[in-house]
Amino acid sequence: MTQSSPPPGRIRNIAELARLAGVSAGTVSRALAGKTLVNKDTRERIQALAREHGFRPNQMARRLRVQETRVIGVVVPLGHEQRQHLSDPFFMAILGHLADALTENGYDIMLSRVIPDADDWLERIVDSGMLDGVLLIGQSNQYDAIEQVAKRYRPMVVWGSNRPGAAQCTVGVDNRLGGRLAGECLIARGCRNLAFLGEIDAIELNERFLGLCDAASAAGLPQPKPLHVHLASDVMAEEIAAHVAAFNGTIDGIAAGSDLIAMNTVRALADRGIVVPGDIAVTGFDDLPLAEQIIPRLTTISQHIAEGARAMVGALFERIAGEDAPSVVMWPELIRRDTA
Repeated sequence: MTQSSPPPGRIRNIAELARLAGVSAGTVSRALAGKTLVNKDTRERIQALAREHGFRPNQMARRLRVQETRVIGVVVPLGHEQRQHLSDPFFMAILGHLADALTENGYDIMLSRVIPDADDWLERIVDSGMLDGVLLIGQSNQYDAIEQVAKRYRPMVVWGSNRPGAAQCTVGVDNRLGGRLAGECLIARGCRNLAFLGEIDAIELNERFLGLCDAASAAGLPQPKPLHVHLASDVMAEEIAAHVAAFNGTIDGIAAGSDLIAMNTVRALADRGIVVPGDIAVTGFDDLPLAEQIIPRLTTISQHIAEGARAMVGALFERIAGEDAPSVVMWPELIRRDTA
């Protein structure tokens, strides 16, 4: 019975591989990178030894040497809602599009859900030396902190609202116009007593509420009633149910701050035997894939999430290259379905 030879020992670093190959560490590094400065026979011999001994160069160390990590930070700040999770359907939708665009361009992703604990939370991220750039999903209630960093750190793009003269590069829809479109849709149905369900401490949702107020004012109607609803899914349904129980026929149109809030609202209304849209019409905001899958299908305002994600990545790459990519304001679109 023949005995097989033991497998070759595993090589841990370039220095060990260089000793085995009888060349310098620099030659090994260039050979593994496929550089033609190393002659073909030597290059192939070193690469074969690396495969035989299971050696893979430390890509992060190499990237740091050339001051390029090929890693983009995708950061979700949750100053306004600390219980909200990355499993939120909106985050999952935009994260998927961002991940596709980044990985297709050879970048890795470092994902962070951040509960701001100090004024310099974003500075610690951008100054970590671990990232080539940062994509922020949402401004939360952290506009000032983001603006401060944007004045000096250029490779950063934010999903959120654009303000005149801002240093931060933003991509997003005109949220106030989107809120107005939702209001006009409800009013056109004959709704006269409107409510807004959402967390208006967040910049984007506050602008959606103001847009709803614009529509009501233009139609000569009372100001819509703001009803606070957390974006965290663990308390959202309970809060919405409490609001619905208190309506007593006083509300006939609801503009929700997000599709998830709208979906929970439709369910809470159905639980109380209130017909949508016959008794109360409902609009959402996002146009998530789920919006056309639920019954009744959700009338909503599209944020053009896929298009916006591509715009964010494109602007970030321009900024990494030293160009001054401007902010992008997209036009919101009313998607008419069953609930309004």
